[in-house]
Amino acid sequence: MDYEAFTRDLKADLRTNGRITSGPMEGRPTLILTSTGAKSGKNHEAVVNYTRDGDDYVIAATKSGAPKNPAWYHNLVANPEATVEVDGGKFRARATSAEGTERDRLWNAHATALPWFQEYPSKVDRVIPVISLTRLD
Repeated sequence: MDYEAFTRDLKADLRTNGRITSGPMEGRPTLILTSTGAKSGKNHEAVVNYTRDGDDYVIAATKSGAPKNPAWYHNLVANPEATVEVDGGKFRARATSAEGTERDRLWNAHATALPWFQEYPSKVDRVIPVISLTRLD
């Protein structure tokens, strides 16, 4: 699979239709996260599934069960302000990595709403970070 082409098509679909309209991610709550590179300082876009916790968007740094956290997570730790594109809109957000019981609460809600996430912890030897994205504007 050409991952870059797949991601490019997902972003185009989200930007055109406000949601993913076909393929394996159709119907899944998905957003485009633009973070600032921790080392490069350049903008990087990622397509990420989300859930909601009140007004916040919640994302999990699973990297589909890979052994390391995704680059966007490291970017958010270094530069917590990001841009979120979702439901046909775009806004600035502040990313906060949840810790302890709050992380567990958010993870459990996320994995319950998005059941395909439930298998990821068994694939990794790391605690999967959970991040809240709070709207700034």
